[in-house]
Amino acid sequence: MSGRIRFRIFAHSWISDWNHGNAHFLRGLVRELQHLGHEVRCYEQYGSWSLSNLVENEGETAQKAIEQFRAEFPELDVRLYQRDTALEDALRVELAGAEIVIIHEWNDPELVNTILSLKREIGFRVLLHDTHHRAHTNPGELLRFQLQLFDGVLAFGEAIRRIYLDGFGIERAWTFHEAADVAHFLPLQEEHSFDLLWIGNWGDEERTRELMEFLIEPASELSHLKTVVYGVRYPVEGKAALAAAGIDYRGYLPNLMAPSAYARSALSLHVPRRLYANGLGGIPTIRVFEALACGSPLLCAPWDDAEHLFRPGQDYLVAGSGSEMTSAIRWLLRDDAARKQIADNGRQTILQRHTCAHRAAQLVEICGELMQ
Repeated sequence: MSGRIRFRIFAHSWISDWNHGNAHFLRGLVRELQHLGHEVRCYEQYGSWSLSNLVENEGETAQKAIEQFRAEFPELDVRLYQRDTALEDALRVELAGAEIVIIHEWNDPELVNTILSLKREIGFRVLLHDTHHRAHTNPGELLRFQLQLFDGVLAFGEAIRRIYLDGFGIERAWTFHEAADVAHFLPLQEEHSFDLLWIGNWGDEERTRELMEFLIEPASELSHLKTVVYGVRYPVEGKAALAAAGIDYRGYLPNLMAPSAYARSALSLHVPRRLYANGLGGIPTIRVFEALACGSPLLCAPWDDAEHLFRPGQDYLVAGSGSEMTSAIRWLLRDDAARKQIADNGRQTILQRHTCAHRAAQLVEICGELMQ
């Protein structure tokens, strides 16, 4: 569709990416919507869980991460709200004139339902943006929202979209994958200072077995290599397992610093949470898009690219077991040409199909359907 759309988008946090990967994609998406000429306001709750944990746990790094976000995204109009007795009146003012309101699923039901209660009065349309597995694993949480009042759902995978259509009875839902913010995620020219990189959080026991098989055991066997891990919320036993394998655990990495980390590593790993490898096949996490956008040769623990987003074996390699992962690491570190070919292939696919600009254009088309 043509014409300027007035968007209002509610996310858990825009300022902080601490244990909050959704911020990666959403920041880039809004930037691209603005480049298309649309008006976008971004909302987060004052004292959000992610931002509070960033400040409480990361010291000076937290301040640098916040400053870097503001420097790299000066165009984002981020507005803070409080969930108090004045919430409804504040929302009434902020939503006046809105055409499309997008609510990410990691928002409090009180906020979500208050926005939905204002929909008819103000005259906007509302989309739920779901980038998690709760629809599959804990649907009761989503039923705290008045789902019947949404005009549609943006689901980050076909498996999630089908749950909303078939399980929740939602009439309109679109598969809306995440994508890479290629304005910030791109290949950098830096000297390799380590061999193997994994960026990711421990995962609330959702991939402990997989991390042992596909990261820790290969690193332990290839003890002569330098393996680096970044992430947060690692339990004591997890840190101990990394240390025992000789892995250098470096804690929180502000997402905007990830391209430099990818550039300094010869290889990177993707270890999906168990649900995305099994019950919800076809859903890559944001780290896949970002690693490929940075031109990092990527090795993956098993996941089924059921929606044919990429070219397994060309854009990245899949290891079916820990021993296969160990062998693939050995081979790729010896073969510079193979690493370069995989890296070039992956970045090419991102640029052709999976940038935030692609998703912004898709979202505008979806909004055109809603506003007819």
